[in-house]
Amino acid sequence: MATQELAQWIKQQTGAELARLSPVGGGCIHSAWRLELQDGRVCFAKTNQADLLPVLEAEADGLRALRQTLDAPRPLQIPEPLALGLAGREAVLLLSWLELQSSPQRGSQHDSAWGELGAGLAQLHRSSLRGGDERFGWGQDNFLGSALQPNRWNDSWADFFCQERLGHQLRWAARSGRSLPQGEALLKEAAGWLADHKPEPCLVHGDLWSGNAGQLRDGGGAIFDPAVYRGDREVDLAMAQLFGGFPASFFAGYQRCWPLPPGHQQRVELYNLYHLLNHANLFGGSYWQQSAACIQSLL
Repeated sequence: MATQELAQWIKQQTGAELARLSPVGGGCIHSAWRLELQDGRVCFAKTNQADLLPVLEAEADGLRALRQTLDAPRPLQIPEPLALGLAGREAVLLLSWLELQSSPQRGSQHDSAWGELGAGLAQLHRSSLRGGDERFGWGQDNFLGSALQPNRWNDSWADFFCQERLGHQLRWAARSGRSLPQGEALLKEAAGWLADHKPEPCLVHGDLWSGNAGQLRDGGGAIFDPAVYRGDREVDLAMAQLFGGFPASFFAGYQRCWPLPPGHQQRVELYNLYHLLNHANLFGGSYWQQSAACIQSLL
């Protein structure tokens, strides 16, 4: 990256000189950096090619929405967007720094921290109902990873999930020549399965796998890298069981704060099919077989 152009941009945005720039691992879309400023502040930055600025804009929008929803004192930490724009030929999102543990810790001594993170998510979901839109969707389309996530408003959760989530992914697959057998049959069945399920439209993180949450070194938890919209809160709890999953204490903490309704276990596989299809469309490989097997299992 062009370090000099980034340093100039950082000074314009923060009023401070860049003292040190260190790469941070873990990202699969953007380059990530730890920035130490001359005035002692530490920040986090994501950079990518300029035409991906809309992806970073959507992330900043989601982070602001989540932060505005949280009650004070904050039950969990969410990074604050500090600046966003172009530094030369690169798009940059500057965020507050979170001092995360180097790897997720599990076991009895860490159960309390994971439980607090679960309870914090429940508080966020519940708080988002105050003054929120009664529809499902979001004011703009955003991104799940690098994939476009359509968010057209809908009064019906069943219609929204089937059209904007599963239907979008199945149409994408078909355009790519990877039409999935029984996909259309599943859409029809899913609409019926969800017809009697009437969730409240909570603000959801939207991409809550274990790589987008963590424990802080000084205690407590954090969530980041969202793909927000107003939807069934169960989608966050479902995805938290996918791709490695969260420890049981996380779910127990959530349930203590705001128990999920009866039948939520039966919706987990359906909700997570969306993420399997998204991975198949983005990365291919065995995700196609997993998606097809999931559809077959659901039917």
